[in-house]
Amino acid sequence: MQLGRPVFFKRLGAPGAEAFAVLFALESFARAILATVIPIEALRFLGTAGNVSSAFFVSSLCALCAGLGIPWLVRKTARRWVYSLGFLGLASAPALLAVPGFETFMAGMVVRAVGTVAVTVCLSLYILDFIAKKDLSRSEPMRLFYSAAAWAAGPFLGVWLAVNVGREVPFLLSAAVALTALGYFWFLRITENPAVVQKAVPVPTPLAYVRRYFAQPRLRLAWVMTTGRNVWWVVFFIYVPVYAVKTGLGPEVGGAVVSVGASFLFLTPLTGRLVRREGIRRVFAAGYLLASASTFLVAASMGQPWIGIALIVCAALGMSAIDAGGNMLFLFAVRRHERSEMTTVYSTYRDVADIVPPGLFSLLLRVFELPAVFVVGGAVTLGLSLLTRRIHPRLGREARPPAPLAVGEPAQ
Repeated sequence: MQLGRPVFFKRLGAPGAEAFAVLFALESFARAILATVIPIEALRFLGTAGNVSSAFFVSSLCALCAGLGIPWLVRKTARRWVYSLGFLGLASAPALLAVPGFETFMAGMVVRAVGTVAVTVCLSLYILDFIAKKDLSRSEPMRLFYSAAAWAAGPFLGVWLAVNVGREVPFLLSAAVALTALGYFWFLRITENPAVVQKAVPVPTPLAYVRRYFAQPRLRLAWVMTTGRNVWWVVFFIYVPVYAVKTGLGPEVGGAVVSVGASFLFLTPLTGRLVRREGIRRVFAAGYLLASASTFLVAASMGQPWIGIALIVCAALGMSAIDAGGNMLFLFAVRRHERSEMTTVYSTYRDVADIVPPGLFSLLLRVFELPAVFVVGGAVTLGLSLLTRRIHPRLGREARPPAPLAVGEPAQ
């Protein structure tokens, strides 16, 4: 035990799987602490679930537009500056969110969404620079496991602090964690891989590399699967707190449920081993089927909210199994010389997933009641379970990943 500790701390002081996992955990906690506070605050400002959906739609649309400019910004400056600006956005957004008033609250949502995009894109690029493809099936579950504590504690802690200590406290804590992550990043002194930078081919417009991305079947599949997964998590993080308030359980119960659902990330070492043994396709199919069945049943249990809560937790268990290998589809498929542009397009999954559900539900909830949200969530996960048949059966298995496919070659 004494021999292992210095090695572990040495790894935390240099770019690698452990350091990236810590960075991701800090970023996750900065976001998780406000994950349930923001929907509840938005509901307080706007009054209805439909209006809350509209607010999230606007902020995510702004983030999507800003995110497509990140490759240009990286080429004009440097990746470390873009990554730093992302964390500064995550640190300044809570100040805007904490100021009373709807206008500043909306501005804070937009800044937070844009900062998240910048941090996500740059961290993915650093992972591709420093982690070999053969090690991704181990490093990705590790990264999610490190963030498990953040997502297990953050959603409930944020609501509890707002209710019992002070409305501004979770916002201050979120900003402090974001600044801590920024300090740790600069301590690591991470730089771009010179070989990758020199081989990068400038792309004239965002539209050009969007077309290039979706011309590649394996990249297209990775984007669709990851976007669909995030659509479900958007439903979970936004509408479970709303569900708890609307059914009379209260905001603290909503925060606790979100924390319980997110705590299944602690199982990622187990699900990571399943991926390495069974492959991504089987694990994804089982997780999506469990999530689909449970989410559909939530819509039928509005009159019995505690049963609905139990079903939501079961669905989260299924989705957490998918998270262990969620980004592997992209990381195995992307070509070395296209990393910056393709990672930017891939990272739009977060913005599209943030845009589509609130935009759709802002219209749907004007006609139907809240259960319609869970019907749509169940339908999306059911469709994704069928789509898993397109994943190569050996992908993610520890023995040997499949050889790269040529552009235009089907997955099967």
